[in-house]
Amino acid sequence: MSLNATPSGERLHIGFFGVRNAGKSSLVNAVTGQALSVVSDVKGTTTDPVKKAMELLPLGPVVIIDTPGLDDEGALGAQRVARAKRVLGETDIAVLVTDATRGLTAADEDLISLLRAQGTPYLVVRNKADLLSVVPNGTDNEVYVSAKTGDGIHALKETLARLGTARPKEKVLLRDLLTAGDAVVLVVPIDASAPKGRLILPQQQVLREVLDAHCMSFVCQPEELPQTLSLLKTPPRIVVTDSQVFERVAETVPPDLPLTSFSILFARYKGDLDTLVRGAEALSSLKDGDKVLISEGCTHHRQCGDIGTVKLPAWIRAYTGAEPVFEFTSGGTFPTDLSAYRLVIHCGGCMLNETAMQTRINTAKAAGVPMVNYGVAIAQMHGILQRSLRAFKGGQK
Repeated sequence: MSLNATPSGERLHIGFFGVRNAGKSSLVNAVTGQALSVVSDVKGTTTDPVKKAMELLPLGPVVIIDTPGLDDEGALGAQRVARAKRVLGETDIAVLVTDATRGLTAADEDLISLLRAQGTPYLVVRNKADLLSVVPNGTDNEVYVSAKTGDGIHALKETLARLGTARPKEKVLLRDLLTAGDAVVLVVPIDASAPKGRLILPQQQVLREVLDAHCMSFVCQPEELPQTLSLLKTPPRIVVTDSQVFERVAETVPPDLPLTSFSILFARYKGDLDTLVRGAEALSSLKDGDKVLISEGCTHHRQCGDIGTVKLPAWIRAYTGAEPVFEFTSGGTFPTDLSAYRLVIHCGGCMLNETAMQTRINTAKAAGVPMVNYGVAIAQMHGILQRSLRAFKGGQK
């Protein structure tokens, strides 16, 4: 991925919901100007959520999600409805597509209740307006359109743009800690698990933000860190390291120099740093047989020495002296019921949008299960967590 490509996790996620034959897929195709979804008069044509990353003017980079009908029937239909509702956990703006010739269905009303409960901005789109003898005026959260004729599609896009710009101010990774001209050292190990010919997404994003702040970045591997620091005439503002070499880097970086990890930066960027830090306390109380869920937001080829399935379990066994039971999930798979687990350990979430990451944290909170992310957990187990948090305590500029 190039530095100027917008990752999926940084795009506004717009989910299209509704009952079967309300015209969701036709509307998605009309809004995107592409044949993104299969359209048919047969009920239930969309059987799985369909995602497309694209540029949608005047909003900019977005992910459009078309979902199965909320009123699907039978055992298989119930699974499709469940998949559609899971999309709510990553939806920044919801579009409820209804048939303008009919009123809201029970499934529509149920969805609106869910959206209000979780505070998701939503828009009711009355599709098939071309079948009405008189088209009513829309409201702030209701638009009449015709996916067939294109009427109202421009107004729908403008309304989506208004909802998108009304979202909370964008968070930053570390720009608030920097002043133009600062030096930042990024420690990036290149080992068997490093992708060939590129940096991983968290490294890319931090590097880009350093450049956007008009600061200088120095990128090195752990073994080159002593020489890198010695070459700098003035100490760097901060050192950011891959969590896997946290302990080694902490031994090299002087104690008075701010040090943190890419994963911890993402904990405050997309997650809830305070909650994840509190979750680290549960590591010391793990016992034999306790269930620990280790979850990643992306799917990737597992390499020898994989951090999630190999290194973290080994560190946890060494830290606790116990033999917990480890379970693993990746990508879009994340349990809705976490009550069986003693602890959840999650990756930094670079491939998830903030809404999806917050949903996972809130799911753990609701179950009363502590949650921590990779970087925070690794820092805790190596005795450097408090040091890694110092940069954020009174260090903002």
